Amino acid sequence: MRTIPESELIINNDGSVFHLHLKPEEISDRIILVGDPGRVEMVAKYFDSIEYEIENREFRTITGYYKNKRISVLSTGIGTDNIDIVVTELDALVNVDFQTRVVKNVKKSLFMVRLGTSGALHDDIPLGSGIISVMSIGLDGLLNFYEEGQGVSDCAAEGIFMEHMKWNPLFATPYFVRSSEFLNSLFQEEFLRGITVSAPGFYGPQGRVVRLGLAEKKFNRHLAEFSYENMRIMNYEMESSALAGLAAMLGHHATTICTVIAQRAAKQTQTDYRPFIENIISHTIDKLVSF
Repeated sequence: MRTIPESELIINNDGSVFHLHLKPEEISDRIILVGDPGRVEMVAKYFDSIEYEIENREFRTITGYYKNKRISVLSTGIGTDNIDIVVTELDALVNVDFQTRVVKNVKKSLFMVRLGTSGALHDDIPLGSGIISVMSIGLDGLLNFYEEGQGVSDCAAEGIFMEHMKWNPLFATPYFVRSSEFLNSLFQEEFLRGITVSAPGFYGPQGRVVRLGLAEKKFNRHLAEFSYENMRIMNYEMESSALAGLAAMLGHHATTICTVIAQRAAKQTQTDYRPFIENIISHTIDKLVSF
């Protein structure tokens, strides 16, 4: 059995994993992920009781009980790079023996639902809509660094997409990955469904122009025109592809549900989106304890 070196999986002196500062007993297998640490309280206020509250950098975790089921909420910060940290360390907490640094023989699966915000690419998607990412396109190239990445990616879709987009060779190679069918099935009626683009930035990579021009000026128009398996690209955000891909490679269940706070086609936005987020939280937390 391979012993994981100290430099590859850093464990703090108190027995917690490096970035999240969590110990194995402090996390549930049912986890709601949010980007903003301030949004953790919005979820945790639904808990009937609280066991643990841990915070380090942008990573804040509260674990407790809701309707007799143990559940955690954790903030990830922004971007697929942070998701790489969060999912890898969550997996280590449940599937690596921290004393021996050896992967456990019996693996545990986590159930992770990310609740985020996004920008819609079509003018028929109203502000405040909830979108579940059945499939995600990663523009960051993260999964391509992993040996198992091709095994969870839809390579046929990638080829069709790159041809449609007339892909700029200076960009990272995109990857297509599906989220958990099991978790998606819990939300059959509540939310819109489709393809989500995970961008490696908020401004230029999502077609926003402030002072700098765009290398591909028609990029968003081409995205909006693309469809695959009768699904169109619905929205932009910055995390869903890494979450779905890493979870699939590691044997976990994950999906992303985003509130639309920007209407990119109509050039509108809604900054007071708390009521929309509250609605999605209440739906999600009930579904996550229903099995």
